[in-house]
Amino acid sequence: MNRAFSPFIQSMLLALLAVSATASAVEAPKAAVKADAAKGATLYADGDAARGLPACVSCHGAAGNSTITVNPKLAGQHESYLYKQLVDFTTPERSQPVMTTYAKMLSDADKKNIAAYLGAQLSKPGAAKNKDTIDLGKKIYRGGIASKQVAACASCHGATGNGIPVQYPRIAGQHQDYTVAQLTMFRSTKADARKNSAQMHTIAARMSDDEIAAVADYIAGLK
Repeated sequence: MNRAFSPFIQSMLLALLAVSATASAVEAPKAAVKADAAKGATLYADGDAARGLPACVSCHGAAGNSTITVNPKLAGQHESYLYKQLVDFTTPERSQPVMTTYAKMLSDADKKNIAAYLGAQLSKPGAAKNKDTIDLGKKIYRGGIASKQVAACASCHGATGNGIPVQYPRIAGQHQDYTVAQLTMFRSTKADARKNSAQMHTIAARMSDDEIAAVADYIAGLK
Protein backbone atom coordinates (compact mmCIF):
# COMPACT_ATOMS: atom_id res chain seq x y z
CA MET A 1 0.00 0.00 0.00
CA ASN A 2 2.85 2.40 0.85
CA ARG A 3 4.40 1.68 -2.55
CA ALA A 4 1.14 2.42 -4.34
CA PHE A 5 0.82 5.85 -2.78
CA SER A 6 4.48 6.74 -2.83
CA PRO A 7 4.41 8.48 -6.27
CA PHE A 8 1.29 10.40 -5.26
CA ILE A 9 2.82 11.53 -1.97
CA GLN A 10 5.98 12.56 -3.75
CA SER A 11 3.97 14.64 -6.22
CA MET A 12 2.10 16.35 -3.39
CA LEU A 13 5.34 17.18 -1.59
CA LEU A 14 6.84 18.65 -4.75
CA ALA A 15 3.72 20.76 -5.33
CA LEU A 16 3.78 22.04 -1.76
CA LEU A 17 7.45 22.95 -2.06
CA ALA A 18 6.78 24.83 -5.30
CA VAL A 19 3.93 26.82 -3.73
CA SER A 20 6.06 27.59 -0.68
CA ALA A 21 8.93 28.83 -2.84
CA THR A 22 6.57 31.04 -4.88
CA ALA A 23 5.03 32.53 -1.74
CA SER A 24 8.47 33.27 -0.29
CA ALA A 25 9.49 35.03 -3.49
CA VAL A 26 6.35 37.19 -3.41
CA GLU A 27 6.74 38.05 0.28
CA ALA A 28 10.46 38.83 0.12
CA PRO A 29 11.00 42.57 0.62
CA LYS A 30 12.51 44.54 -2.20
CA ALA A 31 16.10 45.58 -1.75
CA ALA A 32 16.40 49.19 -0.59
CA VAL A 33 17.60 51.57 -3.25
CA LYS A 34 21.03 52.83 -2.31
CA ALA A 35 21.43 56.60 -2.18
CA ASP A 36 23.60 58.16 -4.89
CA ALA A 37 25.60 61.04 -3.39
CA ALA A 38 26.93 62.04 -6.83
CA LYS A 39 23.40 62.60 -8.13
CA GLY A 40 22.62 64.45 -4.92
CA ALA A 41 25.61 66.73 -5.49
CA THR A 42 24.41 67.60 -8.98
CA LEU A 43 20.87 68.32 -7.85
CA TYR A 44 22.16 70.37 -4.92
CA ALA A 45 24.47 72.47 -7.08
CA ASP A 46 22.40 72.81 -10.26
CA GLY A 47 18.79 72.08 -9.39
CA ASP A 48 16.56 70.72 -12.16
CA ALA A 49 15.34 73.32 -14.63
CA ALA A 50 12.96 70.86 -16.29
CA ARG A 51 11.00 70.61 -13.05
CA GLY A 52 11.45 74.23 -12.08
CA LEU A 53 13.53 73.10 -9.12
CA PRO A 54 16.19 75.66 -8.07
CA ALA A 55 19.65 74.74 -6.83
CA CYS A 56 19.80 74.12 -3.07
CA VAL A 57 23.17 75.88 -3.01
CA SER A 58 21.49 79.25 -3.60
CA CYS A 59 20.06 79.18 -0.07
CA HIS A 60 22.21 76.68 1.81
CA GLY A 61 25.65 77.59 0.48
CA ALA A 62 28.49 75.68 -1.12
CA ALA A 63 28.67 72.11 0.18
CA GLY A 64 25.91 72.90 2.68
CA ASN A 65 27.77 75.65 4.53
CA SER A 66 25.12 78.36 4.53
CA THR A 67 26.30 81.96 4.90
CA ILE A 68 22.73 83.20 5.31
CA THR A 69 22.09 83.06 9.04
CA VAL A 70 18.37 82.28 8.79
CA ASN A 71 19.10 79.28 6.57
CA PRO A 72 20.64 76.25 8.30
CA LYS A 73 24.07 74.83 7.74
CA LEU A 74 23.46 71.33 6.39
CA ALA A 75 27.02 70.10 5.82
CA GLY A 76 27.85 67.10 7.97
CA GLN A 77 24.26 66.66 9.15
CA HIS A 78 23.18 63.06 9.68
CA GLU A 79 22.04 61.59 6.39
CA SER A 80 19.05 59.85 7.97
CA TYR A 81 17.96 63.02 9.76
CA LEU A 82 18.18 65.11 6.60
CA TYR A 83 16.08 62.58 4.70
CA LYS A 84 13.47 62.56 7.47
CA GLN A 85 13.21 66.36 7.42
CA LEU A 86 12.76 66.44 3.65
CA VAL A 87 9.93 63.94 4.05
CA ASP A 88 8.46 65.90 6.97
CA PHE A 89 8.37 69.07 4.86
CA THR A 90 5.79 67.34 2.66
CA THR A 91 3.47 66.85 5.65
CA PRO A 92 1.62 69.19 8.03
CA GLU A 93 4.18 68.29 10.69
CA ARG A 94 6.71 70.72 9.27
CA SER A 95 5.09 73.21 6.96
CA GLN A 96 7.37 75.93 5.58
CA PRO A 97 6.43 77.85 2.41
CA VAL A 98 9.74 77.50 0.58
CA MET A 99 10.91 74.08 1.71
CA THR A 100 7.48 72.49 1.54
CA THR A 101 7.13 73.60 -2.08
CA TYR A 102 10.49 72.19 -3.14
CA ALA A 103 10.37 69.03 -1.01
CA LYS A 104 7.12 68.05 -2.73
CA MET A 105 8.90 68.39 -6.08
CA LEU A 106 11.59 65.92 -5.05
CA SER A 107 11.22 62.19 -5.56
CA ASP A 108 12.04 59.86 -2.69
CA ALA A 109 15.31 58.99 -4.43
CA ASP A 110 16.12 62.71 -4.80
CA LYS A 111 15.65 63.20 -1.07
CA LYS A 112 17.94 60.29 -0.25
CA ASN A 113 20.58 61.41 -2.75
CA ILE A 114 20.72 64.98 -1.46
CA ALA A 115 20.85 63.75 2.13
CA ALA A 116 23.72 61.39 1.27
CA TYR A 117 25.66 64.19 -0.40
CA LEU A 118 25.22 66.69 2.45
CA GLY A 119 25.94 64.10 5.12
CA ALA A 120 29.38 63.53 3.61
CA GLN A 121 30.36 67.21 3.55
CA LEU A 122 32.56 68.95 6.11
CA SER A 123 30.82 71.56 8.22
CA LYS A 124 32.62 74.85 8.79
CA PRO A 125 32.70 75.90 12.46
CA GLY A 126 30.70 78.78 13.85
CA ALA A 127 31.32 80.96 16.91
CA ALA A 128 29.47 82.29 19.94
CA LYS A 129 29.11 86.09 19.83
CA ASN A 130 27.63 87.24 23.12
CA LYS A 131 30.06 86.98 26.04
CA ASP A 132 27.39 88.23 28.43
CA THR A 133 25.18 85.17 27.91
CA ILE A 134 27.75 82.45 27.24
CA ASP A 135 27.62 81.13 30.81
CA LEU A 136 23.82 80.93 30.78
CA GLY A 137 23.87 79.19 27.41
CA LYS A 138 26.47 76.73 28.62
CA LYS A 139 24.48 76.02 31.79
CA ILE A 140 21.29 75.32 29.84
CA TYR A 141 23.03 73.20 27.22
CA ARG A 142 24.91 71.07 29.73
CA GLY A 143 22.54 71.01 32.70
CA GLY A 144 19.12 72.17 31.52
CA ILE A 145 16.84 74.35 33.65
CA ALA A 146 15.79 72.30 36.67
CA SER A 147 13.20 74.79 37.91
CA LYS A 148 11.33 74.55 34.59
CA GLN A 149 11.94 70.84 34.00
CA VAL A 150 13.96 71.62 30.88
CA ALA A 151 16.34 68.76 30.10
CA ALA A 152 19.95 69.41 29.20
CA CYS A 153 20.40 69.79 25.44
CA ALA A 154 23.51 67.61 25.75
CA SER A 155 21.44 64.65 26.90
CA CYS A 156 20.12 64.22 23.34
CA HIS A 157 22.44 66.28 21.13
CA GLY A 158 25.66 65.22 22.85
CA ALA A 159 28.32 67.16 24.72
CA THR A 160 29.77 68.56 21.50
CA GLY A 161 26.49 68.90 19.60
CA ASN A 162 26.96 65.94 17.27
CA GLY A 163 23.50 64.50 17.89
CA ILE A 164 22.21 61.00 17.17
CA PRO A 165 21.28 59.89 13.62
CA VAL A 166 17.55 60.04 12.73
CA GLN A 167 16.42 61.16 16.18
CA TYR A 168 18.55 64.18 17.05
CA PRO A 169 20.38 66.44 14.60
CA ARG A 170 23.93 67.62 14.68
CA ILE A 171 23.66 71.22 15.93
CA ALA A 172 27.27 72.18 16.61
CA GLY A 173 28.21 75.44 14.87
CA GLN A 174 24.66 76.15 13.69
CA HIS A 175 23.68 79.77 13.02
CA GLN A 176 22.22 81.55 16.05
CA ASP A 177 19.37 83.04 14.04
CA TYR A 178 18.31 79.68 12.67
CA THR A 179 18.40 77.94 16.06
CA VAL A 180 16.40 80.74 17.68
CA ALA A 181 13.81 80.53 14.88
CA GLN A 182 13.41 76.75 15.23
CA LEU A 183 13.09 76.80 19.02
CA THR A 184 10.55 79.60 18.71
CA MET A 185 8.54 77.60 16.16
CA PHE A 186 8.69 74.51 18.38
CA ARG A 187 7.30 76.68 21.18
CA SER A 188 4.55 78.21 19.06
CA THR A 189 0.94 77.08 19.04
CA LYS A 190 0.15 78.94 15.83
CA ALA A 191 -0.45 77.47 12.39
CA ASP A 192 3.22 77.87 11.43
CA ALA A 193 4.40 75.92 14.48
CA ARG A 194 6.89 73.13 13.97
CA LYS A 195 5.16 69.91 15.00
CA ASN A 196 7.60 67.14 14.07
CA SER A 197 9.12 66.64 17.52
CA ALA A 198 6.93 66.34 20.62
CA GLN A 199 10.03 66.42 22.82
CA MET A 200 11.28 69.70 21.40
CA HIS A 201 7.82 71.25 21.64
CA THR A 202 7.67 70.41 25.34
CA ILE A 203 11.17 71.74 26.03
CA ALA A 204 10.89 74.94 23.99
CA ALA A 205 7.49 75.76 25.50
CA ARG A 206 9.19 76.10 28.90
CA MET A 207 11.96 78.44 27.72
CA SER A 208 11.99 82.23 27.64
CA ASP A 209 13.25 84.31 24.72
CA ASP A 210 16.44 85.13 26.66
CA GLU A 211 17.10 81.46 27.43
CA ILE A 212 16.57 80.47 23.81
CA ALA A 213 18.92 83.21 22.61
CA ALA A 214 21.60 82.26 25.13
CA VAL A 215 21.62 78.55 24.31
CA ALA A 216 21.51 79.25 20.56
CA ASP A 217 24.61 81.42 20.87
CA TYR A 218 26.41 78.74 22.89
CA ILE A 219 25.49 76.07 20.32
CA ALA A 220 26.99 78.22 17.54
CA GLY A 221 30.38 77.90 19.19
CA LEU A 222 30.32 74.12 19.66
CA LYS A 223 32.77 72.11 17.57
